[in-house]
Amino acid sequence: MRFSADAILFDSDETLVSSQRSVLRVWRQWAESYGMTLEEAMSRVEVHGRPAAAIIADLLPEEQVKDGVQRLVDAEVADAAAGGVEAVGGAVKLLTSLPQDRWAVVTSSSRRVVEARLAPVGIRPKFLVTSDDVTHHKPHPEPFLVAAEWLGVDPARCVVVEDSPTGLASARAAGMATIALTTTHKAHQLEADATVADLTGVSVQITETGALEITVG
Repeated sequence: MRFSADAILFDSDETLVSSQRSVLRVWRQWAESYGMTLEEAMSRVEVHGRPAAAIIADLLPEEQVKDGVQRLVDAEVADAAAGGVEAVGGAVKLLTSLPQDRWAVVTSSSRRVVEARLAPVGIRPKFLVTSDDVTHHKPHPEPFLVAAEWLGVDPARCVVVEDSPTGLASARAAGMATIALTTTHKAHQLEADATVADLTGVSVQITETGALEITVG
């Protein structure tokens, strides 16, 4: 499958960097520090694709939320710095082939956390939309619409690469084409225009008119 676009927007976790083991490790320790197991916490609230602050607000009394968020962020940054993440297959090669002003990272993580996870694998986006930059989070279209605005491109000329149903729903709501990675969900759980295992299955060429020709598969 081929797409013609002016920009590509990428989720971060499990799309550009594999951080699942780090996330589980940190969240397990965090949950236990508040007297619950990770499994109990995950059974009580929706977690995937949501900002940590929103999850914690559902789990803790209001007066404990601020401290709970700070403790989690500190632990996530420390784990990433200690080598807790690695690049998703093909991610670095694909990004290297793109001009810096033709792609962005759009994530539900905080800026501090996502930069801590991307930097160790050599990914430093010029455009980075985080939970700190928007009022409404995925599956609302705002995060991807903000990225398109920052890049100065028509949302209809953007292709989004995501791993979660929540992120894909956000992209569709923004009127963007979608490529799903099966790094966290099975293909039948992901509603997208194209589906691949990882970014080794995606390549980009710049046409004579300056458009990005994205090939999947």
